[in-house]
Amino acid sequence: MSQDTAQKISKEMTIEEIFSRFPSKSQKIAQEMTSSGLNCVGCGAATWETLEAGMLSHGFSMEDIEDMVDRLNGILAQKTDPKAITLTKRAANKYRSILQEDGKEGWGLRFGDKAAGCSGFEYVLDYSEKAKESDTVFVSEGVEIHVNTKDVPRLVGSEIDFLDELNGSGFKISNPNAKGSCGCGKSQSY
Repeated sequence: MSQDTAQKISKEMTIEEIFSRFPSKSQKIAQEMTSSGLNCVGCGAATWETLEAGMLSHGFSMEDIEDMVDRLNGILAQKTDPKAITLTKRAANKYRSILQEDGKEGWGLRFGDKAAGCSGFEYVLDYSEKAKESDTVFVSEGVEIHVNTKDVPRLVGSEIDFLDELNGSGFKISNPNAKGSCGCGKSQSY
């Protein structure tokens, strides 16, 4: 297998292999699969069933499979800054829209996590009028992100996106430091 092939997802890979080979992108990959209607992410068959077999068994066409592989490889190609916390352009625009609706233009975004949920921690997003002395401030897409400095080691490298989908809309966090998450996607472990 060439180096280039080793760094890409193929339809012949099992779903478990995809997640284990690309752990830092696994949350985004899982979001892409589930938002497309492929719920094999948490299925026991994911350990032996290939992406192609799983999609075919759920009524997807070969064209759908090739499109999924292209989208998943697009996720792998996305560059994130491992030393920052970032917002996608879509998330920043949505947050600014929410701030405007609530009369809080110019406020920052408080990002953190707290002990909760079935996997140990849940993310917290909130308004932040100004950074506290105990915060580290990141700026992404023109939005200040305020993070308690003691939480930075668990959260650094995270990307905050906004998805508006039939199966659930809201801010979605991809965190390369998360070692696992619950089936509902609401909590994670480190």
